[in-house]
Amino acid sequence: MLNTAAIFLGVTALLAYLNRRYIGLPSAIGVMAIALLISLLNMVADSMGLHFLQIYEQSLMKSLDFSELLMQGMLSLLLFAGALHIDLQKLRTYRWQVASLAFIGTALSTIIIGLSLWGILTFTGLDLPFAYCLIFGALISPTDPIAVIGILRSAGAPKNVELVMSGESLFNDGVSVVFFSLVFSMLTSAETPGFKEAGFLLIKEVGGGALLGGLIGYIIYLMLKSIDSYQEEVLITLAAVLGGYALATYIGVSGPLAMVVMGLIVGNQGRSNAMSEETERHVDMFWELIDEILNAVLFVLIGLEVIVLHFTHALVGIAGVVILLTLFTRLLTVGLPVRLFNRLFRLPNGSWAVLTWGGLRGGISVALALSLPVGEYRDTVVSLTYLVVVFSVLVQGMTVGKLASRVMRVK
Repeated sequence: MLNTAAIFLGVTALLAYLNRRYIGLPSAIGVMAIALLISLLNMVADSMGLHFLQIYEQSLMKSLDFSELLMQGMLSLLLFAGALHIDLQKLRTYRWQVASLAFIGTALSTIIIGLSLWGILTFTGLDLPFAYCLIFGALISPTDPIAVIGILRSAGAPKNVELVMSGESLFNDGVSVVFFSLVFSMLTSAETPGFKEAGFLLIKEVGGGALLGGLIGYIIYLMLKSIDSYQEEVLITLAAVLGGYALATYIGVSGPLAMVVMGLIVGNQGRSNAMSEETERHVDMFWELIDEILNAVLFVLIGLEVIVLHFTHALVGIAGVVILLTLFTRLLTVGLPVRLFNRLFRLPNGSWAVLTWGGLRGGISVALALSLPVGEYRDTVVSLTYLVVVFSVLVQGMTVGKLASRVMRVK
């Protein structure tokens, strides 16, 4: 395990250096693009008889459980780090906007994509049960703003657009995991749960996760307030994140939502009332580094993952339709409400287009797909998910800055 971690960290550091030195793309997009290019070159070399590079990369990727690594390791750290830097006072100003997009928008997106995919596949030779179509809808709905936020900042986009986009993403990750778990339990259970059972599971996951995050966050706040030593305070936040996520998983509540709530409490109440300036500086620096390093590793893994996937011409063609479906659904569930109810959302003109095109899919979608039981249906879902994510990051991620500059008249 140590050797594997060393290899991936070394590869990530090298690709990050190459991107910064010679290419200049946003970090997450750059390292993923280079990693994907390396994998594709290995495939070309394999077709020319040079098999050892592809064999080595495949063995390396198969030795790593991507889904386990992200869902039980990296996700808790990434969500806490993201929530830590959200200004709760400003978020309260847009609380209904963020809540409607993250909860109602994600639920509608899951249903629309699931039903539409099922309908589309009836006209093709690809067999995918309705439950798996709904699972695909749940796992492809969450957005990842990591690359987009940096691009929007460099383009000088309004802060409230950044706030709504990052707030929505933090919460819709947790909501999507809950929906995914609900549909997955229906798929694997001998009996299909009724409306009451499904509602109870939803309330337990969402409400329980929020309550647990609030409780742990308050305990951390009290501990930070009682001492003034940044070494111990950084350690307390790290231990609370890893331990809190493990506890949430053990008792069956939403770990992602618990991390978001905990990060908001520590990043706001803890920052203003329990941390000295020195502690605040070290805590921020530590979690910013964690966030940057883990995201770089995550996007490198996504780029390299293509080497162990199997694509057919028919599947690639269907993926093109699915990409259009996910974009259209994003327009319906996010862009259209923001455009029609612009006074209620209180966002600048053109925000609807940026929120629609900037809704990138990321590592959590791939991880959820890879967590499905091994089989033909899993392979189809994983391949479709991967192609949507790659298009989302490389095409949308590299053009959203120009879109923001044009439609929002950013100077």
